[in-house]
Amino acid sequence: MTEAVTEETALARNGIQVISRAAAVLRALREDPNGLSLGQIAERVGLARSTVQRIVAALQEERLVYSAGSGDIRLGPEITALAQAARFNVVDLCRPLLMDLAQKTGETADLSVLRGHQMIFLDQVAGSQRLRAISAVGDIFPLTDTANGRAVLAVMSPDAAEQLAREELRKKGAEGSWPALAHLLETIRKDGVAYDLDEHTEGISAAGIAFRDWRGALHAISVPVPTARFESQRANVVAALKAARVAALGLLGT
Repeated sequence: MTEAVTEETALARNGIQVISRAAAVLRALREDPNGLSLGQIAERVGLARSTVQRIVAALQEERLVYSAGSGDIRLGPEITALAQAARFNVVDLCRPLLMDLAQKTGETADLSVLRGHQMIFLDQVAGSQRLRAISAVGDIFPLTDTANGRAVLAVMSPDAAEQLAREELRKKGAEGSWPALAHLLETIRKDGVAYDLDEHTEGISAAGIAFRDWRGALHAISVPVPTARFESQRANVVAALKAARVAALGLLGT
Protein backbone atom coordinates (compact mmCIF):
# COMPACT_ATOMS: atom_id res chain seq x y z
CA MET A 1 0.00 0.00 0.00
CA THR A 2 2.80 2.41 0.95
CA GLU A 3 4.65 1.65 -2.28
CA ALA A 4 1.55 2.43 -4.37
CA VAL A 5 0.98 5.71 -2.54
CA THR A 6 4.63 6.69 -3.04
CA GLU A 7 4.45 5.96 -6.78
CA GLU A 8 1.22 7.96 -7.09
CA THR A 9 2.81 10.89 -5.24
CA ALA A 10 5.86 10.79 -7.50
CA LEU A 11 3.68 10.79 -10.62
CA ALA A 12 1.69 13.76 -9.30
CA ARG A 13 4.89 15.70 -8.61
CA ASN A 14 6.25 14.93 -12.07
CA GLY A 15 2.97 16.10 -13.61
CA ILE A 16 3.11 19.37 -11.69
CA GLN A 17 6.71 19.88 -12.76
CA VAL A 18 5.84 19.36 -16.43
CA ILE A 19 2.99 21.87 -16.22
CA SER A 20 5.23 24.37 -14.46
CA ARG A 21 7.92 24.03 -17.13
CA ALA A 22 5.40 24.32 -19.96
CA ALA A 23 4.01 27.48 -18.35
CA ALA A 24 7.53 28.91 -18.13
CA VAL A 25 8.03 28.27 -21.86
CA LEU A 26 4.73 29.97 -22.72
CA ARG A 27 5.60 32.99 -20.57
CA ALA A 28 8.98 33.31 -22.27
CA LEU A 29 7.25 33.34 -25.66
CA ARG A 30 4.72 35.89 -24.42
CA GLU A 31 7.57 38.29 -23.70
CA ASP A 32 8.84 38.04 -27.30
CA PRO A 33 5.99 38.01 -29.85
CA ASN A 34 8.50 37.69 -32.72
CA GLY A 35 9.39 34.21 -31.54
CA LEU A 36 12.37 32.47 -29.97
CA SER A 37 14.61 29.61 -31.00
CA LEU A 38 14.77 26.48 -28.86
CA GLY A 39 18.17 27.59 -27.59
CA GLN A 40 16.86 31.03 -26.61
CA ILE A 41 13.88 29.51 -24.81
CA ALA A 42 16.18 27.10 -22.96
CA GLU A 43 18.36 29.99 -21.84
CA ARG A 44 15.44 32.08 -20.61
CA VAL A 45 13.70 29.34 -18.65
CA GLY A 46 16.87 27.68 -17.36
CA LEU A 47 16.23 24.22 -18.83
CA ALA A 48 18.21 21.89 -21.06
CA ARG A 49 17.57 22.35 -24.78
CA SER A 50 16.45 18.71 -25.09
CA THR A 51 13.87 19.24 -22.34
CA VAL A 52 12.59 22.39 -24.02
CA GLN A 53 12.36 20.54 -27.33
CA ARG A 54 10.10 17.87 -25.80
CA ILE A 55 7.89 20.47 -24.12
CA VAL A 56 7.60 22.52 -27.32
CA ALA A 57 6.70 19.40 -29.33
CA ALA A 58 3.86 18.62 -26.91
CA LEU A 59 2.64 22.23 -27.00
CA GLN A 60 2.69 22.19 -30.80
CA GLU A 61 0.42 19.16 -30.86
CA GLU A 62 -2.11 21.15 -28.84
CA ARG A 63 -1.70 24.25 -31.09
CA LEU A 64 -0.48 26.26 -28.10
CA VAL A 65 2.70 27.14 -30.01
CA TYR A 66 3.80 26.88 -33.62
CA SER A 67 7.01 27.06 -35.63
CA ALA A 68 7.28 30.18 -37.79
CA GLY A 69 8.88 30.20 -41.23
CA SER A 70 12.17 31.26 -39.65
CA GLY A 71 12.07 28.21 -37.40
CA ASP A 72 11.42 30.33 -34.30
CA ILE A 73 8.66 29.24 -31.91
CA ARG A 74 5.70 31.54 -31.32
CA LEU A 75 2.49 31.41 -29.30
CA GLY A 76 -0.19 29.51 -31.22
CA PRO A 77 -3.85 30.19 -32.07
CA GLU A 78 -5.16 28.07 -29.23
CA ILE A 79 -3.70 30.57 -26.74
CA THR A 80 -5.88 33.33 -28.20
CA ALA A 81 -8.95 31.11 -28.06
CA LEU A 82 -8.29 30.26 -24.41
CA ALA A 83 -7.71 33.91 -23.49
CA GLN A 84 -10.98 34.96 -25.12
CA ALA A 85 -12.88 32.20 -23.35
CA ALA A 86 -11.45 33.24 -19.96
CA ARG A 87 -12.73 36.83 -20.29
CA PHE A 88 -10.69 38.09 -17.37
CA ASN A 89 -11.82 41.36 -15.91
CA VAL A 90 -9.16 43.47 -14.23
CA VAL A 91 -11.75 45.31 -12.15
CA ASP A 92 -13.16 42.07 -10.73
CA LEU A 93 -9.69 40.70 -10.02
CA CYS A 94 -8.47 43.87 -8.32
CA ARG A 95 -11.56 44.71 -6.25
CA PRO A 96 -10.49 42.45 -3.34
CA LEU A 97 -7.12 44.25 -3.37
CA LEU A 98 -8.85 47.64 -3.17
CA MET A 99 -11.04 46.40 -0.32
CA ASP A 100 -7.99 45.11 1.52
CA LEU A 101 -6.18 48.42 1.01
CA ALA A 102 -9.13 50.43 2.30
CA GLN A 103 -9.42 48.17 5.35
CA LYS A 104 -5.69 48.28 6.16
CA THR A 105 -5.31 52.03 5.73
CA GLY A 106 -8.78 53.44 6.40
CA GLU A 107 -8.29 55.46 3.22
CA THR A 108 -9.91 55.36 -0.22
CA ALA A 109 -8.34 52.99 -2.77
CA ASP A 110 -8.61 53.57 -6.52
CA LEU A 111 -7.97 51.51 -9.66
CA SER A 112 -7.20 53.33 -12.92
CA VAL A 113 -6.01 52.45 -16.41
CA LEU A 114 -3.93 54.28 -19.01
CA ARG A 115 -6.06 55.16 -22.03
CA GLY A 116 -4.29 57.17 -24.68
CA HIS A 117 -2.57 59.98 -22.79
CA GLN A 118 -4.67 59.94 -19.60
CA MET A 119 -5.57 57.86 -16.57
CA ILE A 120 -9.21 56.80 -16.28
CA PHE A 121 -10.68 55.62 -12.98
CA LEU A 122 -12.21 52.14 -13.23
CA ASP A 123 -13.12 51.35 -9.63
CA GLN A 124 -12.96 52.71 -6.11
CA VAL A 125 -13.46 51.53 -2.54
CA ALA A 126 -14.12 54.34 -0.08
CA GLY A 127 -12.15 54.53 3.15
CA SER A 128 -13.59 54.55 6.64
CA GLN A 129 -12.28 58.00 7.63
CA ARG A 130 -14.91 60.72 8.03
CA LEU A 131 -12.78 63.11 5.93
CA ARG A 132 -11.69 61.21 2.84
CA ALA A 133 -10.76 61.79 -0.79
CA ILE A 134 -13.33 60.59 -3.32
CA SER A 135 -13.32 60.62 -7.12
CA ALA A 136 -15.95 59.24 -9.48
CA VAL A 137 -15.46 56.15 -11.63
CA GLY A 138 -14.83 57.44 -15.14
CA ASP A 139 -12.99 60.56 -13.99
CA ILE A 140 -9.93 61.42 -16.09
CA PHE A 141 -6.58 62.37 -14.57
CA PRO A 142 -3.31 63.59 -16.11
CA LEU A 143 -0.02 61.67 -15.99
CA THR A 144 2.63 64.11 -14.86
CA ASP A 145 1.29 65.43 -11.55
CA THR A 146 -0.70 62.49 -10.14
CA ALA A 147 0.48 59.45 -8.19
CA ASN A 148 -1.22 56.97 -10.51
CA GLY A 149 0.00 58.74 -13.65
CA ARG A 150 3.58 58.96 -12.45
CA ALA A 151 3.54 55.33 -11.36
CA VAL A 152 2.46 54.30 -14.87
CA LEU A 153 5.09 56.51 -16.54
CA ALA A 154 7.75 54.86 -14.38
CA VAL A 155 6.70 51.38 -15.52
CA MET A 156 6.91 52.34 -19.20
CA SER A 157 10.13 52.36 -21.19
CA PRO A 158 12.02 55.65 -20.64
CA ASP A 159 11.50 56.72 -24.27
CA ALA A 160 7.75 56.08 -24.22
CA ALA A 161 7.39 57.82 -20.85
CA GLU A 162 9.30 60.86 -22.10
CA GLN A 163 7.14 61.12 -25.21
CA LEU A 164 3.87 61.05 -23.26
CA ALA A 165 5.13 63.30 -20.47
CA ARG A 166 6.60 65.93 -22.79
CA GLU A 167 3.36 66.08 -24.78
CA GLU A 168 1.34 66.69 -21.62
CA LEU A 169 3.83 69.22 -20.24
CA ARG A 170 3.86 71.04 -23.58
CA LYS A 171 0.07 71.45 -23.40
CA LYS A 172 0.44 72.86 -19.89
CA GLY A 173 3.19 75.23 -20.99
CA ALA A 174 5.60 73.50 -18.62
CA GLU A 175 7.88 71.55 -20.94
CA GLY A 176 10.89 72.97 -19.11
CA SER A 177 9.98 70.88 -16.07
CA TRP A 178 10.74 67.61 -17.89
CA PRO A 179 14.31 67.15 -16.49
CA ALA A 180 12.98 67.31 -12.92
CA LEU A 181 10.19 64.86 -13.77
CA ALA A 182 12.64 62.51 -15.49
CA HIS A 183 14.73 62.44 -12.32
CA LEU A 184 11.60 61.80 -10.26
CA LEU A 185 10.61 58.86 -12.50
CA GLU A 186 14.01 57.27 -11.92
CA THR A 187 13.40 57.48 -8.18
CA ILE A 188 9.96 55.90 -8.62
CA ARG A 189 11.45 53.04 -10.69
CA LYS A 190 13.83 52.24 -7.85
CA ASP A 191 11.29 52.50 -5.03
CA GLY A 192 8.20 51.23 -6.87
CA VAL A 193 5.88 53.88 -5.38
CA ALA A 194 4.90 57.24 -6.86
CA TYR A 195 3.61 60.29 -4.97
CA ASP A 196 1.51 63.37 -5.59
CA LEU A 197 2.12 65.74 -2.71
CA ASP A 198 -0.57 68.40 -3.01
CA GLU A 199 0.41 68.88 -6.66
CA HIS A 200 -2.70 67.89 -8.60
CA THR A 201 -5.43 68.89 -6.16
CA GLU A 202 -4.80 71.26 -3.27
CA GLY A 203 -5.39 69.53 0.06
CA ILE A 204 -5.03 66.01 -1.37
CA SER A 205 -1.86 63.92 -1.49
CA ALA A 206 -1.57 60.38 -2.80
CA ALA A 207 0.67 57.35 -3.30
CA GLY A 208 0.37 54.84 -6.11
CA ILE A 209 1.82 51.75 -7.77
CA ALA A 210 1.49 50.48 -11.36
CA PHE A 211 1.49 47.15 -13.17
CA ARG A 212 0.68 45.60 -16.56
CA ASP A 213 -2.13 43.14 -17.11
CA TRP A 214 -1.80 40.00 -19.28
CA ARG A 215 -2.53 42.06 -22.42
CA GLY A 216 0.13 44.65 -21.60
CA ALA A 217 -2.35 47.37 -20.56
CA LEU A 218 -1.03 49.65 -17.80
CA HIS A 219 -3.03 50.02 -14.58
CA ALA A 220 -2.44 51.83 -11.31
CA ILE A 221 -3.72 51.42 -7.78
CA SER A 222 -3.56 54.61 -5.74
CA VAL A 223 -4.52 55.81 -2.29
CA PRO A 224 -5.49 59.51 -2.01
CA VAL A 225 -5.31 61.02 1.46
CA PRO A 226 -6.17 64.48 2.82
CA THR A 227 -2.78 66.20 3.02
CA ALA A 228 -3.28 67.05 6.71
CA ARG A 229 -2.82 63.40 7.68
CA PHE A 230 -0.76 62.09 4.74
CA GLU A 231 2.62 62.03 6.52
CA SER A 232 1.23 60.13 9.50
CA GLN A 233 -0.33 57.61 7.10
CA ARG A 234 2.51 57.39 4.57
CA ALA A 235 4.38 54.36 5.94
CA ASN A 236 1.19 52.31 6.37
CA VAL A 237 -0.13 53.27 2.91
CA VAL A 238 3.17 52.51 1.16
CA ALA A 239 3.51 49.09 2.81
CA ALA A 240 -0.08 48.21 1.85
CA LEU A 241 0.43 49.41 -1.74
CA LYS A 242 3.60 47.37 -2.21
CA ALA A 243 1.80 44.27 -0.96
CA ALA A 244 -1.10 45.03 -3.34
CA ARG A 245 1.29 45.24 -6.28
CA VAL A 246 2.77 41.83 -5.51
CA ALA A 247 -0.74 40.40 -5.19
CA ALA A 248 -1.89 42.04 -8.45
CA LEU A 249 1.06 40.65 -10.39
CA GLY A 250 0.33 37.20 -8.97
CA LEU A 251 -3.36 37.37 -9.89
CA LEU A 252 -2.62 38.60 -13.39
CA GLY A 253 0.20 36.14 -14.02
CA THR A 254 2.62 38.93 -14.92
